[in-house]
Amino acid sequence: MSATRERIAVVGAGAFGTALAAVITLAGKSDVTLVGRDPALISDLKADRVHDAALPGIALPDALVFSAEPEAIRNAEIVLFAMPSQAQADAARHYGPYLAEGAIVVTCAKGIDRVSGSLLTDLLEQELPDHAIAVLSGPGFATDIAKGLPTAMAIAAADIAVAERLAQAISGRTFRLYASSDRIGVQLGGALKNVLAIACGIVEGRGIGDSARAALISRGLAEMSRFVCAKGGQAETVRGLSGLGDLVLTATSHQSRNLRFGIALGRGEAVDSLHGTLVEGALAASVASRLAEGLGISMPITDAVTAIIGGTLDIPDAIEQLMTRPITTE
Repeated sequence: MSATRERIAVVGAGAFGTALAAVITLAGKSDVTLVGRDPALISDLKADRVHDAALPGIALPDALVFSAEPEAIRNAEIVLFAMPSQAQADAARHYGPYLAEGAIVVTCAKGIDRVSGSLLTDLLEQELPDHAIAVLSGPGFATDIAKGLPTAMAIAAADIAVAERLAQAISGRTFRLYASSDRIGVQLGGALKNVLAIACGIVEGRGIGDSARAALISRGLAEMSRFVCAKGGQAETVRGLSGLGDLVLTATSHQSRNLRFGIALGRGEAVDSLHGTLVEGALAASVASRLAEGLGISMPITDAVTAIIGGTLDIPDAIEQLMTRPITTE
């Protein structure tokens, strides 16, 4: 544990950012500020200490500070970026000038940049070259975290000492972080499990059985492992919290937006009617397929999800294609 209190800013006042800020505050080891861009929302949070839109009925700690001003991060030694993956680069440009010298930036999003195909840590390093960049990922729903239900996740940095410092600073009685130096594996696990959760949702929505879901989870994990290793990550990371752990949670719980999106697809709802609720997995699927093709990696489940969302493959044909692939060894 650090000898002195850390100063931590959480940028992004949505469900996940608010939950993280609350649980870190409750650990009692750090001074925490939650920073958002909506002054009206921040004003309500200060007055009511409840985020009715994102975490209804969950009281936020009295010690948690709220701000709508980017200057609020100036003294923070650790800054968590808790906005969606496709907003991370914009956040880096917006808040970068206010970062303290030596501040560590932690991306808390699960995805791959749609335009470049870059990992979020790579993207943030380009925008913030003078700062260490880490990633927090794993099986944790915002509501569970905010309620103080036991949750474990992974936090990875290029320097394991940085990851260990972050794990000590952020962990508490109900929120436990495990340090890793495999940023590639942690990030790709978080991105690809969303794609596989959509596939499991399609299985549920189509009503084709739990055996099919189990097959998708296990074979999806094999896809994830091939991709992670080809990109320079470690196979053991895929078997940990940010890979298998997050995949099991997201592919089985109805709290998962990706699973619910897949269920809707499986029930025959048109993708066009679901764009208002488009989820990270839908955005990551086509990027992952494109990258896998360039790497010469077989990812049939990811390819099928991409084609279904793109409207070039219907679900019965996708199932037939997956079930009639050449028989091989496991």
